[in-house]
Amino acid sequence: SHLVAYSADQKRFLLPLDYHNKAIVRELLELAEEEFGLPSNGHLTLPCDAELVEYAIALIKQHVTRDVEKALLLSMASSHCSTSSDLHHQAAVHQLPISGF
Repeated sequence: SHLVAYSADQKRFLLPLDYHNKAIVRELLELAEEEFGLPSNGHLTLPCDAELVEYAIALIKQHVTRDVEKALLLSMASSHCSTSSDLHHQAAVHQLPISGF
């Protein structure tokens, strides 16, 4: 079974329910609740654009280290999921150690 979520730019994502156990997804859900409240119409919107949601999913699929997850979570919390150049720079820097896998 899946959780349906939309990015701030309205791209639809089907997230496997087991992703709910991942720190990145929990943080996204908490940020969504803080920003938008609980969805009353069943339409869950994450406060991120599609690019960041796709990046988070890619990290989950790559089974990244907890340190890489923490770095992304800190970036997300401080930027509220914006895709500023600073966030992309941080993401690119943290992607280097996993590129060899």
